[in-house]
Amino acid sequence: MTENSKYEQKFLIADPSQSVALLGPEDQYLAMLEDGLHVSLHVFGDQVTISGDDEEAVHKTQAVFKNLTSLIKQNIQIGAPDVISAIKMVNRGTLDYFQDLYAETLIKDNRGRPVRVKNFGQRQYVQAVAKSDITFGIGPAGTGKTYLAVVMAIAALKRGDVEKIIVTRPAVEAGESLGFLPGDLKEKVDPYLRPIYDALYEIYGAEHTQRLMDRGVIEIAPLAYMRGRTLDHAFVILDEAQNTTNAQMKMFLTRLGFDAKMIVNGDISQIDLPRNTTSGLIQAEHILNHISNISFVNFTADDVVRNPVVAKIITAYEAGEKH
Repeated sequence: MTENSKYEQKFLIADPSQSVALLGPEDQYLAMLEDGLHVSLHVFGDQVTISGDDEEAVHKTQAVFKNLTSLIKQNIQIGAPDVISAIKMVNRGTLDYFQDLYAETLIKDNRGRPVRVKNFGQRQYVQAVAKSDITFGIGPAGTGKTYLAVVMAIAALKRGDVEKIIVTRPAVEAGESLGFLPGDLKEKVDPYLRPIYDALYEIYGAEHTQRLMDRGVIEIAPLAYMRGRTLDHAFVILDEAQNTTNAQMKMFLTRLGFDAKMIVNGDISQIDLPRNTTSGLIQAEHILNHISNISFVNFTADDVVRNPVVAKIITAYEAGEKH
């Protein structure tokens, strides 16, 4: 047992060839586990010694190692986001569902790599989209809302469930800087849709995405362009929905046509509307939360799939804003 630790367990790496996959490049994953589970880890040969002051933390770490090893045995390549997900799920008491995250491939990206959900929050989001006509994804940046929305839209298009993908957002920015940008409304909004383009390029590649846009199969446009339309046979994504007014949100939602799906994503901690203007996203959650075929999925800092520090930053800011 290490000098200052009360509890200790050994984890055996049964296949030495899996050591790097399990521990990460330069033992990167070990550092994440130590930080996330408050244990000390020491590797000697094919053994990892897990030690800590809390017996439960030691058991949790052992369970995480077993789950990650199981993935590696299935030839699933794990990365830092997978390790972070395992840590968060074991701390939440949901590690039993960890293997289920890898049971379904949503789609394959442009390089042939499988795209899967990364945590329990994302799994709930995907399931909500599957069963609902309209799904609201509410929560901080970095939770994968926009990326997953695009992935599910492309998957629906490939299956033939819809005939086109429409992505839109309101033309509101902090500091009212939009008016100083050159071009028409669409050209002004385009730079702010970078995450959408990035997601499309990752799945389809830039050239194929452009071809589909030229044919009108993919449409990316400001929210104002949706007025007066009925969106049949379409998968429609509204991003940055926290910056809609109540009237804009009502206008958008009532565009829903037959054989169509809508995803409405936003972060209510990042509202750029003028003072005394209520966000349409906040209003929608109050008004529509009891209507069938409409789902609300609320993400938290625990669902962030970026660097672990990002989740800590979000949590710290949320705590600061309450005081």
